Amino acid sequence: MAPLWPLHGANLGTLARTCDATGACLTVPRFPWVPEALARGNTLRKPPCVHWTGDPVGWLERERARGTRVVGVELADEAIRLAELPPARERTVIVLGHEQQGIPPEALDLLDVCVEIPMVGTGASLNVAVAGSLVLYKLAGLL
Repeated sequence: MAPLWPLHGANLGTLARTCDATGACLTVPRFPWVPEALARGNTLRKPPCVHWTGDPVGWLERERARGTRVVGVELADEAIRLAELPPARERTVIVLGHEQQGIPPEALDLLDVCVEIPMVGTGASLNVAVAGSLVLYKLAGLL
């Protein structure tokens, strides 16, 4: 799971717990406030699996070069519905964008697939931690 452009630290703690529950790791940017947000949000009895990047787009490029499948959680014309997303059978990264602006345009080109979570209400999107958690559980084959 890669929330590479986070705005709210509370979401990182939630995502770290979801990663632990599904056996995944979290990749986060080297923003000055991220270590404290992770420490504050960590309710686990052990440190979560966390990787760091100072260059989110470069990191995504390197992951793709390794053959990693890159799934973005983003509203897009070509997005598939969450229910259509098959469980991951290969190394996969879930990219989460900024809570207000989404995934930056330069990173959208690096996605293999976009996933959208259908909504019935009037909101346009879910909280990034909730959306990321749903997609991670689906990819892990736990939903």
